[in-house]
Amino acid sequence: MDERKETPQKPPRTTGLKHLFAATKYSCQGLASAFQKEAAFRHDLLLNIIGDICAFVFALTTAERILIIALGLILLSVELLNTAVESVVDLVSPDWHPLAKRAKDLGSAAIFCILTAYFVVWAIIAYGLIFS
Repeated sequence: MDERKETPQKPPRTTGLKHLFAATKYSCQGLASAFQKEAAFRHDLLLNIIGDICAFVFALTTAERILIIALGLILLSVELLNTAVESVVDLVSPDWHPLAKRAKDLGSAAIFCILTAYFVVWAIIAYGLIFS
């Protein structure tokens, strides 16, 4: 189904607690959509679950645990932002265009950077666990 053809009504503006609840609802809808439609998000989420379990199974410092959890959440955030960029690019430019490709490639590069940081941190921690 072509999602660009959907034209739902814009929700009314809210303030105060209503805004907080509405924002939470939209955030949950975004997470559910990413989980349902984005394999990369599901992979990153699985990596986070495994990494977080390992962070508490192994004898890590509090700072190491915080770093692992924070990097995992940043990874999920970057994945969500990349998905948002790709969705907007597909909406605005459904045909191939070099600028559309560049936008998508830059989003992918951002994910690569945070994944690299995540694995480098784990490698350093693992080295310390094995050789200390």
